[in-house]
Amino acid sequence: MPALSAPRTFRAIAVQPKWSADDFVSAAAFRAWMRSQLDLARPHLHPEHPNLVVLTELNGLPLVLRGSPLAARAATFERAALLLFLTRLPSVLPVLLRERISPIRALQLAAWQANTRLYLHTCQSLAREYGVYLCCGSTPMPRLSLQDGRVVREAGTLTNQTVVLDPEGHLIGATDKVHLTPAEEAGGVDLTPGPLSELRVFPTPVGDLGVAISLDAFRADVIGRLEAQGCTVLLQPDANGSAWTALEGLPPDPAHIRDQPVAWLESSWTATTTGQSIRYAVNPMVVGNLLDLSFDGQSAITGRPEDAPDLQSYVLTDPRPGFLALARWVQEAGTPEQLREVGQHLAAHSRHPRENAYRTDLLFTDLTLPAPSLLPPPRTPHEQALEALLAEADRPTAASRTDSGRWVPLAVLAGAAALLLRLWRRRR
Repeated sequence: MPALSAPRTFRAIAVQPKWSADDFVSAAAFRAWMRSQLDLARPHLHPEHPNLVVLTELNGLPLVLRGSPLAARAATFERAALLLFLTRLPSVLPVLLRERISPIRALQLAAWQANTRLYLHTCQSLAREYGVYLCCGSTPMPRLSLQDGRVVREAGTLTNQTVVLDPEGHLIGATDKVHLTPAEEAGGVDLTPGPLSELRVFPTPVGDLGVAISLDAFRADVIGRLEAQGCTVLLQPDANGSAWTALEGLPPDPAHIRDQPVAWLESSWTATTTGQSIRYAVNPMVVGNLLDLSFDGQSAITGRPEDAPDLQSYVLTDPRPGFLALARWVQEAGTPEQLREVGQHLAAHSRHPRENAYRTDLLFTDLTLPAPSLLPPPRTPHEQALEALLAEADRPTAASRTDSGRWVPLAVLAGAAALLLRLWRRRR
């Protein structure tokens, strides 16, 4: 670690990966997909200065498919969720009834122990192997605490959560997403919003890190709270669940329709070009079609206009200063109408030759900040529990769960199949 009085010079890396349902059907598949992202970064790691690698939002959400190749082949997420719920009824039903939550949240919470451990231990192993500060992206995770040395979860709670690790795999901190999109609320994957009051800044050799997951980076209350605590590097893991060149309208003003790339300028780019303490921002975006859902975008690393004077910007927007690094979209030339049409061609079930032909990328840039002056925030009970889960990976006798899943009696499977068939017929 550099001397406390020395400026911090480090390399920031944003990975733009492409995912598919097959990446999540087993622990091995998930580890391979996560490793491929660090392998993409490996040739660009700085040999002398610390490296900060930032992964994408909700990169652990599809772990709900783990152990169910049939669900991963479903045409839609709705059908996949129904199939998973029925085949995992013995483990899901008690959670649903006891905690009075929705089937989709119960489905995720019923598998939290195996999936959370897989996610954390995979990220810890990669941070250590590649020697990087790792923003793991984000994943649905319950709120945890330690009780009599045991990790227990808060009933009914499931947040969209980012974990940041140091090169030794130790926990730097965790952050919940505060502002959820409609797809994350009750009508979608049914997550719990995190409390604004718990957003904190984590001083490190790679900046005073503040996390604003996706929509949070658009919200003045989140950015203002991080600014007030001295954030210098904003991390914005993202998974934009629609065509990048589509028109969009989001709360609080869904009637305000505009091109998505225009809206995106209100997040990291605005935070760094008009902010006070925030000097840089790293915004990786996942791409690819996942069952019937489409994810697309342009990853970026942004800074002050004087740090990035070259004019460039997202498609459908005018060039401007402030972009230190920017991923190219699949097509840059064309009228707005033509670019919107290309976005629809890429989307799931378009049946166009360009379906799912998204562009993966990796961005990096070297950054320098003054010496740190902040103190690390105290650990929350949840972070103490995360540390306990991470420590399990270092115990040779630590119990591990296999991908075989829970055994389900034949009668339950037969009944589930019959119910599934009736439901599908009713929907036609």
